[in-house]
This record gives sequence, C-alpha cells and structure tokens, in this order.
Amino acid sequence: MDVFVARQPIFDSRKKLFAYELLFRTGMANAFPDLDGETATSSLLSSSFFTVGIEQISGGHRSFINFTEDLLLKGTPAMLPAENVVVEVLENVNPTEEVREACRELVAKGYDLALDDFVFTEEWLPLVKIAKVIKIDFRLTPIAEIESIIETVKPYKCKLLAEKIETYDEFQQALEMGFVYFQGYFFAKPEVLRNKDIPSSQLTLLQLITEVNRTEFDVNTLEKLINQDVSVSFKLLKYLNSAFFYRVHPISSIRQAIAFLGERGVRQFVSLIATSKLSESKPSELLRTSIIRARMLELIAESQGKSNSCDFFMLGLFSLIDAMLDNSMTYLMEQLPLTDSVKDALAKRRGNKLPYLQAVESYETGNWEKFEETLDLVGADRDRFPAFYLDAVGWADSYQ
Repeated sequence: MDVFVARQPIFDSRKKLFAYELLFRTGMANAFPDLDGETATSSLLSSSFFTVGIEQISGGHRSFINFTEDLLLKGTPAMLPAENVVVEVLENVNPTEEVREACRELVAKGYDLALDDFVFTEEWLPLVKIAKVIKIDFRLTPIAEIESIIETVKPYKCKLLAEKIETYDEFQQALEMGFVYFQGYFFAKPEVLRNKDIPSSQLTLLQLITEVNRTEFDVNTLEKLINQDVSVSFKLLKYLNSAFFYRVHPISSIRQAIAFLGERGVRQFVSLIATSKLSESKPSELLRTSIIRARMLELIAESQGKSNSCDFFMLGLFSLIDAMLDNSMTYLMEQLPLTDSVKDALAKRRGNKLPYLQAVESYETGNWEKFEETLDLVGADRDRFPAFYLDAVGWADSYQ
C-alpha cells in the first residue's frame, strides 16, 4: 500500500517552529489513511509506517493529523502516542453526540484536539470547550467573521491558529488579531521584494559559494578556509559524525572530513554552510525546506542516471534564496555561477528543470493533483518519492 506523507510547518508568534501538520495521500485524499481494523493492526502501522515514518518526518515535534468522522468513531487516533499527536477534526465532520463522545474519550486519554477550518455553529460548542487549538482559514474567512469567532471562543482555553498565511503582512495582521499559531508559506517569501545592495557579510558568503563551485577546485585552500572558521569546522564535524552516517570511528579533522566527502560533497557542504549563514535572521524552517528540496532533487536525478545531479542539488538549495536575502531571484541569479538551466528554473520559472522543482514543491505542500501532473512531466518513479522525502528530511535534520 503506497502512502505518501509530507509536512507543513506551524509557527508560534516568534516565527519559531511549533509543530508540523502531516499531509497524507493514499488515493487523492488529503487525510489520514482510512484503514480497516485488520490493516490498522498490521505491520504497516505497528512498525515501518508509524515507528519510522511519523517519528522521522516530525523530527521530534508535535504532529497535527487530520482524522475523518469514521476514523474518530473507530478510535483510530488512539493508536498513536498522545504526547506526539494533535488530533485534527476535519471541517466536514458532523459533530454528533457520538463524535463528541469519541473526542471526549481522546481528550481523557491525554490527546490534544484541534478543530480544522473552523466555522462556528452552536452544535460545535461542546467541542470548542475541550479543544486546544482552533484553526481558521485566514484567506477564505472574512475578517468580520474571524473577529466574531474570536469573541465567541474567548471564554474558553483554546488557542487560535491562522491557516493559509502567505505573506508577512497577513502574519502581522493575524498576530495583532490574537492568533497564537500560524501556518502557511509566508516564511518562504521575501518580506519586501526589492533590488537592494547586498550587505558585505552576505556578499562574502555569496563569493564563497562562487569560489567553491568553480571548475578549478583547490582542496588545500578550502581546508585552510574551513579551519579559520570555527562555526564551519564545528558544523562539518558534527554533520559527519551524526547518526545519519552511522559511523563507527569518528572523523576528527577537517582533512579527514574533506577526504570522506570528496570534491562533490565538499562543494555541497560549503554551499550549505554559506546558505545557512545567509538565512540566520530568518525562520529555521526556511533553510530546512531548502535542504530538503536540494536532497530530494539530487536523489531524483540520481535515480534517473543523470550525471549532473549536483545541478539539481543547487536548484533546490537556492530555490528560496530570494526569501533569505529579501531580494529578487533575478538579481540574485546574476551573482551566482549556476548553470543557465538552473537560473532559468529559479529566475524565469521555465526550462527543462522547472518540472522537477515543481514536483518537489507540490509534494511538500501536499498539493497531490499538481504533484501527479508534474511527476508525469518529470518521468520519475512515483513509488520511490516517499523514500526520497524521508531520506531528505533525515538529511536536513542531521545537518542542522
């Protein structure tokens, strides 16, 4: 049984990662797989899918998971650990007494309850009283209606989460209205899109990326460069000695690290380090998303036997650099020694590499219809995508 799973970050008011919403697809349904009782007790749930999949994909954070009415009545959420899961009640659930009782039982067992795409009616009041989080679609719900909902739920202990926050202006507006949590891709957009001078510190980092990606590559120079930067040295050794590599003997010197990674690996790592410094003032999820995209695109390219998988890695890594530097992608592409096909995909949204980027973008947002469309253009093996994604998530977590 193929189960596709992706995640969307949920932030607190300081733009720090609070949790992830997990997005599932077993057909075209964007909810937890509707499995029968026999399947739900099989190894699919008890071993690989839950033990590895959910734990790995959430990176130790809480997981918001959508459950249908049928799954709530079956008690399926109780198969997951209460400390790791927030049970989302979908907006199309009929809040009957049976559903309310099922939710009360979950809360009694220690589960937190979230009401998804909330629109208030009196029949929902019993669930509002026991919910921890109420999610409101900030784009589809009129501001006057949002204000009315806020007043209605104010006497209760639930916290408000604004969904579909796509710009920093929307984030600020929701924050001022009293929302505590925020979900959407505002963090991946430039705060003010404009051509501006790049600060000297950031320009130095861009120059470092430029140097390491030149055809002529001097290992001795790079070793000296890394040794002179304590933070780069620390991150390099921490990364190579992380659980991701399962090393028996630790790597203890920069020379060893360079030898282990090889020329291509060193190019990637230095690019990663420089990119992480470029995004230091931004939400950490911005860099994490870039790394996941880079790794996924590299894996897809390698699975198709492409010799230029490093180009696909750079395509993903720099796909959000406009948000990191609050500048236009067109201007930034002029500063980097990337191939024309990578620049076309990022700055002009065209060319033969663009469908690859779109496939990864649609997967990460759980836009399964778009994912299917772009996958047909890419010609990649869809059955391997879940494994690619989990690998990329683990890779990004080990790096950070």
